[in-house]
Amino acid sequence: MRFYIRQRRRPPAVIIVALIDILIVMLIFLMVTTTFKAQPAMKLALPESTQAQKTGANEQAPALVSIDQHGLLRYGPDQTPLTLERLKEKVLAEVARNPDLRLAIAADKAAPWGQVVKVMDIAKEAKLKPGTVNAFMKEAKGR
Repeated sequence: MRFYIRQRRRPPAVIIVALIDILIVMLIFLMVTTTFKAQPAMKLALPESTQAQKTGANEQAPALVSIDQHGLLRYGPDQTPLTLERLKEKVLAEVARNPDLRLAIAADKAAPWGQVVKVMDIAKEAKLKPGTVNAFMKEAKGR
């Protein structure tokens, strides 16, 4: 009689490193393809007031310096044409009367950049407070 010697079965070998690689790739794929939607934390209904004023209601309007596409300067609400020297005198006089003067520079899109810089230099020489000079560009009419 022949006896066969049974060999013990070995447990199957599982390669953990390969499984971890696959899980990381799946995690990255899910993170990239998922869309996130911002949810507001809470909705507020603010109280109303009969005495409320709009922001800037008590503030004085800024002095306006306009620069057209040819570099010509105009000052004030009536848009009187000025030279740089005359503008400097006007701004210094305004600052002497009102130290909290704000200056707005409205320059045309095609205005020479040098004129804008010169007006900003005048504002700096007049010692206007930081944050009181605002510059913005506007399109020329008829373009």
